Amino acid sequence: MAAGWEIPESEIELRFVSSGGPGGQHANRSNTKVDATFNIADSPTMPEGLRRRVMERLGDTVRVAVDDERSQLRNREIAIERLRGRVAAAEKVERPRRPTKPTRGSKRRRVDAKRRRGDVKRGRQKPTRDD
Repeated sequence: MAAGWEIPESEIELRFVSSGGPGGQHANRSNTKVDATFNIADSPTMPEGLRRRVMERLGDTVRVAVDDERSQLRNREIAIERLRGRVAAAEKVERPRRPTKPTRGSKRRRVDAKRRRGDVKRGRQKPTRDD
């Protein structure tokens, strides 16, 4: 994150809802699924340059839903971790790729490999009858 900045837990909105799918009485009665939302636009602690960069890639808000575990506490930890990971990935500035030409050696190796492969395939063919 930018200069050690991390999303404070106080800025992450957490909602707990019942998880869908199979699971018997436990899944039907407990709210273990976590819906975590972070509002980038309204974050008072996020540096402005970082905010612009992240909002360009993710929009105004970031939302993560987790129902991987049976434990509400564990799902909460996973959701916060994923939310922070998503923002961290969006903040990275990728350097532009500089196109390069293949070297003479790499061209030679490629052609040699193609020739060897062709020889192997030719060796598998039935011998031709020379009259």
